[in-house]
Amino acid sequence: MIRAVAWPVTLLTTAMIALAADESRQSKSEEPDAFDIEPPILKQNLSDEPLPAGGTPDAKVARLEKQLGRAKGNAAGAERLWKIGVLAKVEVEQRLLKVVRCESDLANARVARAKEEVAAQQAKLTVGESTKADLDAAKGTLAQLTEAAQIAAAKRERAELEAAEANVRRQQKLLKLGSGQKSDVIRAEERLAELKAQKN
Repeated sequence: MIRAVAWPVTLLTTAMIALAADESRQSKSEEPDAFDIEPPILKQNLSDEPLPAGGTPDAKVARLEKQLGRAKGNAAGAERLWKIGVLAKVEVEQRLLKVVRCESDLANARVARAKEEVAAQQAKLTVGESTKADLDAAKGTLAQLTEAAQIAAAKRERAELEAAEANVRRQQKLLKLGSGQKSDVIRAEERLAELKAQKN
């Protein structure tokens, strides 16, 4: 009796599988592949402002300003995320260090742009298209930006040194607890010595 029931069930199952495979082959030819469809362009990603040329100082400053904004956004909630256990303290420190690095890079890019502006004003002055007051204003701006870049560089140097010292302490503590390796401690100490040598 079991054979009498099993035979038609097996035959019916085989027929259904064959029919389903045939339908899937037909539907595959009608459907586009996943790579055929491009995602739509989002309106908020478009800008009416013309982008400056890639190699110009203005483009570099604009790119670094965006990078600084993203870094500040990432670092903004990092302390709270660390307190609730989502992020490690190391990640919080790295995010804050990235903000300082971006600020320093942006200050240097602004100095480079101001130097080009001074050079352009000097060229215009020799041709007679500009006045001495315009050149003096450009030089004043350059002096202010140079001072800001020096402050940002000192802040970056101090932040990198503090991060290296914290990393050495962290690696030594991990080694003492048995979770770290001696090579990690040596690497952290070498990095700290390298930064101190650069400072002197």
